[in-house]
Amino acid sequence: MEQRAYMLRELPADERPRERMQRHGASALSHAELLAILLRTGTRNESAIRLAERILTDCGGLKRLAERSWDELTHIRGIGPAKALQLQASIELGRRVARSRLPETVRIARPQDAADLLMEELRHLREEHFVCLFLNTKNQVIGRQTLSIGSLNASVVHPREVFRAAIRRSSASILCAHNHPSGDPTPSKEDIALTRRLAEAGELIGIELLDHLVIGDNRYISLKESGCL
Repeated sequence: MEQRAYMLRELPADERPRERMQRHGASALSHAELLAILLRTGTRNESAIRLAERILTDCGGLKRLAERSWDELTHIRGIGPAKALQLQASIELGRRVARSRLPETVRIARPQDAADLLMEELRHLREEHFVCLFLNTKNQVIGRQTLSIGSLNASVVHPREVFRAAIRRSSASILCAHNHPSGDPTPSKEDIALTRRLAEAGELIGIELLDHLVIGDNRYISLKESGCL
């Protein structure tokens, strides 16, 4: 016998997240209710709301859900290939909206400016991404590039590659950043050693390393402010 999925419209009126959203706005809805609107249907034994609540519980919250790959999502009972794509598309749109709030021309006057630019992009990633911002003489960002993905060490991120990219863009200075997937931005010995190598190379070439940020979960540490640069 074919399984029947519960629709949101079959819920009691006071439990329907769409109607609640129309009356009170999206901010009044819980994570589970917003997720249920995206899912649209539940399973044979669960409404969309109950399915959403179970998914959030099984994943360990919204942040962990956002980190799941398409393949991992499809292994959750109640999420098929189409729903997995819908969820990933919605998560990516949210990230792009967060980035689009920033002005087109960003000037880096303090570490927080760079953190605002990169935090939402880097904080949820499951691997370390090393990103370089290229700046002009007014400290405006004229380009950015992800130079490495994976464990951060001297063999993966080499000053030669960093400053080759900076020279191509006629950069006056650079600011580097990478994330810690654990969420803890405390710099490692490797982070500090790489920062010093980059600073020394930049001094020789004439392109200053302004800072190196380590980004965690909505937190960051500036190696310059920490006295490591």
